[in-house]
Amino acid sequence: LTAEGILDFKGTLGVSKEVPVGFKEISLHYDLKTDADEEAIAALLKLTERYCVVYQTLKGGVDITITHSVTS
Repeated sequence: LTAEGILDFKGTLGVSKEVPVGFKEISLHYDLKTDADEEAIAALLKLTERYCVVYQTLKGGVDITITHSVTS
C-alpha cells in the first residue's frame, strides 16, 4: 500500500490563516501480487472500501467532540 496526500503547509505551520489545515486530497495505491482474475480483484477492492474503518470515516466525515478539564 502506498498512501500520498496533498496539503498546503502554510495552514499546518500557521503561516497563513486563510489556508486550511489538513489534507486536500489523499491517494491510495494497492500493489497486489496475485493470480486472481479481474473480477475477484474488483470484488476485493470494493469490499476493502466498504469495510475499511479509516476510509469510511474520512470519506463520510465524523462529528468530533472536544472536552477538557483543569486541575491545580
